[in-house]
Amino acid sequence: MRPLAGPLFYFLPMSASLFIEQILNGLQFGVMLFLMSAGLTLVFGVMGLINLAHGSLYMIGAFAAAAVAGWTGSYWLGLMASLAAAAMVGALVEVTVIRRLYRRDHLDQVLATFALILLFSEGTRWLFGPFPLYLDVPDALSGTVSLPFGIAYSKYRLAIIAAGLLIAVGLFLLIAKTRLGVRIRAGESDREMIAALGVDISKLYTIVFALGAALAGLAGAMVGTIQSVEVGMGEPVLILAFVVTVIGGIGSIKGAFLGALLVGVTDTLGRFLLPVILKSVFEPSLATSVGSALASMLIYLLMAVVLIWRPSGLAGKAA
Repeated sequence: MRPLAGPLFYFLPMSASLFIEQILNGLQFGVMLFLMSAGLTLVFGVMGLINLAHGSLYMIGAFAAAAVAGWTGSYWLGLMASLAAAAMVGALVEVTVIRRLYRRDHLDQVLATFALILLFSEGTRWLFGPFPLYLDVPDALSGTVSLPFGIAYSKYRLAIIAAGLLIAVGLFLLIAKTRLGVRIRAGESDREMIAALGVDISKLYTIVFALGAALAGLAGAMVGTIQSVEVGMGEPVLILAFVVTVIGGIGSIKGAFLGALLVGVTDTLGRFLLPVILKSVFEPSLATSVGSALASMLIYLLMAVVLIWRPSGLAGKAA
């Protein structure tokens, strides 16, 4: 153990540019989590369904984007393919499997959707092989852009942040201002009543599920240029998406947005700052390992604190 030297907050001499860059990385991560958790919270809020296969739709979107971009040389065609493939697979799964689970208990839903994870993983491995695929950043978004404080930040990551914010605004407007949004909110409150009023509840559920799947697929495609596209890539993100859903409040798009940004920034800053802070106490190698371990726990501690403060989540309805 090293003796304490200098100020207790060892990270204070850190440059403002490096700190702001990590904030932006946290926002980018949070936006990706929002795209995942928005569909998850809609499906659970409207249908009361626990869908463990949501991460597989994220993976399908990433593979569709990588495959189409590789065949055509166009990232933008790959992006459109991710939306189409995830939405179509989501709609097909809802019609053939999920529709039979609405009136079943949550254990049956968990077991059935876990089986879908295994099917999608093995099917993707059979179709694309065991090796990872890679997506190239489009030329228009390659390189960096100059920001205040001398920050040279990735154009592509900024584009992800901007796209996520636009999609969030679009979802808010969809839910609050459109006829489909009224039906979604009514389906969440009283599905029997809107069915009695002549709304095709089965069609509504398919649309909601396909919309959530498309958002997950888009998230997978956008992240595919930052990390490799591989089988099983959706499961770690699914866990974080459930954390976001719980923190934000089940069924709330606003809560999913707030929770995703909070989790993204907390996780990114924790992994960046904790090892730096601990270097004032421990040797660098030990500080790095201990800091990384503690950082991985931060979001779960955050979830516990939020649930103690607001058991229904940041924007959830009180029971």
